[in-house]
Amino acid sequence: MTTTAAPTIRPTITATPLRCRNCGAERAAAPVSICEQCLGPFEPVYDPNRTLPDARIIAGRGPSLWRYKEWLPFQGEPVYSRDSGFTPLVETPALARRLGVARAWVKNDTVSHPSLSFKDRVVAAAINAAAAFGLDTIGCASTGNLANAVASHAARAGLTAWIFIPDDLELGKVLGTAIYGPKLVRVRGTYDDVNRLCAQVADRFGWGLVNVNLRSYYGEGSKTVAYEIAEQLGWRLPSAVVAPMAGGSLVSKLFKGFGDFLDAGLVSGRAPRLYGAQGDGCAPIVRLVERGSGNIVPEVPHTIARSLAIGNPADGGIASTVIRETGGWGAAVSDAEIVDAIQVLARDTGIFAETAGCVTVAGALALARSGRLRSDDEVVLCITGHGLKTLEAVSGSLPEAPVISPRLREVAALVEKAAQ
Repeated sequence: MTTTAAPTIRPTITATPLRCRNCGAERAAAPVSICEQCLGPFEPVYDPNRTLPDARIIAGRGPSLWRYKEWLPFQGEPVYSRDSGFTPLVETPALARRLGVARAWVKNDTVSHPSLSFKDRVVAAAINAAAAFGLDTIGCASTGNLANAVASHAARAGLTAWIFIPDDLELGKVLGTAIYGPKLVRVRGTYDDVNRLCAQVADRFGWGLVNVNLRSYYGEGSKTVAYEIAEQLGWRLPSAVVAPMAGGSLVSKLFKGFGDFLDAGLVSGRAPRLYGAQGDGCAPIVRLVERGSGNIVPEVPHTIARSLAIGNPADGGIASTVIRETGGWGAAVSDAEIVDAIQVLARDTGIFAETAGCVTVAGALALARSGRLRSDDEVVLCITGHGLKTLEAVSGSLPEAPVISPRLREVAALVEKAAQ
């Protein structure tokens, strides 16, 4: 007697409608990120009457970003990437002492699943938007981490991926994308050149470019960093958060995420001061914060933090606004400061972060020196990617290990020298 296996029932998911941030125009859910009327950005519309979970219900859910699904732009259950998010929040007294603050934590997205960077969060949201729209090909313009994440998430979902990157990315970022077998394309030029090309690609081929035509849904994944910080601190908020800035979306979505939990009554008090950090070879958002008004002035990137090297950031204006509105500030740090910060973080916390992640640490140290951080502050540093992605940054700055024969007297000589 033969038996027939029961058919697999795939979860279904639908995306929420959209509204223009600038003019308020509304439209049905679609892979569109720019308002046809005013060219403003579309954002998802949430039903104000939807049922929201309390802290007990959230705490009983699985350890992924989908434990906050009511604040993500979908109805139904996620189809893909159901295990991303909920990374550790690690307290670090040694770093608190360096910063001269009461307490400090690292939000450690170097261990994010599956591609070891914060970008797993936004891709988890974007790939489910692709599922909602029936798209079988996704892609991105990327300075590295997003390329890794899109390639990884697409591979395990069985989707075709087209990845476009500047041709001078670090070898670790290139290999960390190519290993998953996407259609990988290196483009001569900066990230801004790649991004412009991808806007044309999305229009021409109808693919789901996660940070282009799926950007309205993609960006909402960033909010989950704020939700996790609040929950992991015992349903309270820190007084300050320092984050790296590329396009500016993370800072603006942190503001939105903390606001969501304040509005829902899950936390009380006030939103933390938000601080943004960039390499000084590409710091258009920091310079806008310092000017206090006006528009982003595009820059040609020249920084070791290539994951942040976006000269004309799409969300730079709103990031600058929320930084100033919360009482925060910006920090632009040198390549040398970034390399030093990678070693500081590793030695103080046991966490090895890439250049973009340690822009946060270098920025926090600069903010502390300038008096922007206070002695009673409780500060969270957002560390966004693993150091194995950018080994070149520190390879020439570490001492060479001695080579010895397998004899105890040679070890004893090294011990004696180390004690001097």
